[in-house]
Amino acid sequence: MYPVLCTEKIEQSKDFYVGRLGFETTFEADWYVSLRSPGSRPFELALIAHDHPTLPSAYRRPVQGLLVNIEVDDVDAEWKRVVLDGGVPAELELRDEPFGQRHFIVADPNGVLVDVITPIEPTAEFAALYAEDATA
Repeated sequence: MYPVLCTEKIEQSKDFYVGRLGFETTFEADWYVSLRSPGSRPFELALIAHDHPTLPSAYRRPVQGLLVNIEVDDVDAEWKRVVLDGGVPAELELRDEPFGQRHFIVADPNGVLVDVITPIEPTAEFAALYAEDATA
């Protein structure tokens, strides 16, 4: 399963995910682009022109209110590459969360929030909320 983002900005969005986040293009047409993230936890993502006739007409509009999580091996290295060296503005600064994430958030050209995460040990309070094998 992977998300497909309806967008008015196919080319800018592809450039963001490929050029800024390091994704590779696996398929590209003028109305649809498939992408795969690098690293040991590959993540699939696609972009579709919001007005393409393959979409039901009642749903032909750009994406809104979406947060995409991408797990990486080293969030500190990604912070440096994407925000500090790459110039992508952070919507949420790099930080540790008690529920078990070290992360930061940026926004793509469509306003989709991209949460870049490395799992960390949760506090005891949050660890008790996870299923037994979920944090292994």
